[in-house]
Amino acid sequence: MIVLNLSEVSMSFGTDVILNKITFGLNGGDRLGVVGVNGAGKSLLFKIISGKVRCDSGSVNFSKDLKVAYLEQNASFESKNPIFDEMLLAFPQLVKDEERLEWLQNEMLSFSEENEETHMRLAAEYARLEESFRKNGGYEYKSRIQSMLCAIGFEKERQNLSIDTLSGGQKTRLALVRTLLSEPDILMLDEPTNHLDIPSVEWLENYLAGYKKTLLVISHDRYFLDKVTNKTFEIENTEGKLYNLPYSGFVKQKEKDREIDERHYKNQRREIERMEAFIENQRRWNRERNIIAAESRMKAIERMDKLEKPKDLPESIKMSFSAGAHELLSDNILDVKGLSKSYGKKTLFKDISFILHSRERMFIFGENGVGKSTLLKILCGKLMQDSGSFEYINKIKIGYYDQEHQGLNPSNTVLDELWNEYPDKKQSEIRGALARFLFKAEDVFKEVSVLSGGEKARLTFAKMMLEDLNLLILDEPTNHLDAATREVLEDAILGYNGTVIAVSHDRYFIKKLATRILELRTDGYMDYRGGYEDFCEYRKKTAAEAVTGNSGNEAGNSITDNQGSGKAEYIRTKQEKSRRRKAEKQQAEAEKAIAECEERLKEIDAEMEKAGSDYVKTEKLYEEQNSLHARLDELYLQWDEATADLSDE
Repeated sequence: MIVLNLSEVSMSFGTDVILNKITFGLNGGDRLGVVGVNGAGKSLLFKIISGKVRCDSGSVNFSKDLKVAYLEQNASFESKNPIFDEMLLAFPQLVKDEERLEWLQNEMLSFSEENEETHMRLAAEYARLEESFRKNGGYEYKSRIQSMLCAIGFEKERQNLSIDTLSGGQKTRLALVRTLLSEPDILMLDEPTNHLDIPSVEWLENYLAGYKKTLLVISHDRYFLDKVTNKTFEIENTEGKLYNLPYSGFVKQKEKDREIDERHYKNQRREIERMEAFIENQRRWNRERNIIAAESRMKAIERMDKLEKPKDLPESIKMSFSAGAHELLSDNILDVKGLSKSYGKKTLFKDISFILHSRERMFIFGENGVGKSTLLKILCGKLMQDSGSFEYINKIKIGYYDQEHQGLNPSNTVLDELWNEYPDKKQSEIRGALARFLFKAEDVFKEVSVLSGGEKARLTFAKMMLEDLNLLILDEPTNHLDAATREVLEDAILGYNGTVIAVSHDRYFIKKLATRILELRTDGYMDYRGGYEDFCEYRKKTAAEAVTGNSGNEAGNSITDNQGSGKAEYIRTKQEKSRRRKAEKQQAEAEKAIAECEERLKEIDAEMEKAGSDYVKTEKLYEEQNSLHARLDELYLQWDEATADLSDE
């Protein structure tokens, strides 16, 4: 059953069209991810659906008597209530019923035997209300509140804290819990993973994966979208398109659709041009049968359903990093020995030791509050450690990306911010670098203070790109970046010939880049040499070993061998080789068939020229040409699939 239907929803601000005829419908239980570049209008669309903003035209319709809840990005609420008491307000009827049940119980105990009639009346009301209370979750709702609060970082002992003493990020997390507790028929979440660490995001994924009602979510977290959605709606160039696929499937399908659309458009344009040339040729002959043939082709062109030229993709930034061409004196970059840091009585981390090697990409992993960003600041010289030492073994240049962008001067213009950093460069070089990060024309004269989070991130990366850096230290570099820009950053780091230390909550980003994981925990740390997925498997294995009593590696030990061995490794290698051979064969066969089809199409064009006024032969050639174009589409899809298989590592 359709629970939500949008029909040609449009919205403009002045002359700027933001949303143009957005149309889609959702059935009960659908799980929709809404994606698009920053500024595409995703949050605006949610505000329109929720009724907070009225659209210029079009309609939004819900099924009758549905409960809708909408959590805005960075939502918060002000209250002086204790955390737990505030969450109780999500269940006003259950709280009221519980108070009534307690009152009824006390009343029944206070009546004597002489008031049997009143006692019976109270007992009947108690029985009815208790049955309703039980069915509606009255005996579980408080434990649900406690478990949800614990899952997002508010342990039981902290649930009595007054909300007005919390940070903005903590209040946002509470707003998320409050929204989830209401269990609406349609749940709308705008960037719900903001301010959550990875364990909290994983909990939220599991919760939403089991949510039986309809979900709409805006997120740049691609891993999260794959876990919790089954449909994707993309807003691009003011228009929207629905894909019945989660994020990763949508990306592949969009690329295929665009290639097919471009081929169809080009093929149709070639066909129209060929028919127009045929018409012109027939008119030159100026005979009756030539005129008839020309008119026939003109009518055929008029009857065609003309395809629109595919719109250009939104402009993306162009990013790259360089470590320079000079040789390092050693393979070792950084030697850390016994680093410890505390704030007051709270110990963030203790006795951390590791050696970082050239071209490694180490990701620091752990819950909020374990000191990940603090460790980066110590390694950059921004903070002092309490004990321990670290030494950069080579004379290397370090580039530091600060998630709070404290390295930017808010009173500078964008142009001055970059030019002051590199005063020896010409203005044309500076503006060229800024243009690569989409700062063009008047944008370069904006003050840093008015830039959005995404614009500040781009400006910081522009400053880092202009210098040869041997080591990149990155603190939450994907914050404020849309999915397309995150992919550009990933490719830039993959192509970088230096070393990386990074903190990130973006698991897709970690999965693609990490060659080593340093997990910080409240009871120690673990240095794991390997990628993110292997690290997760290792954690599951050691957790299982702990339950069964088998010994595993203790916290703080360095795990140096994360690769499988023996028979299992042999089988995996053999299967991978078989898969690649099959894909290579499919790719080669498709390429051969494509070449044959394209060669035959060239022959058909030549034969059509020779056919002249023989329209019977021309019609046969025209039919064969259409058949070959259809075959080419199939072959291109086969080639795409084989190429995708070969590119998967």
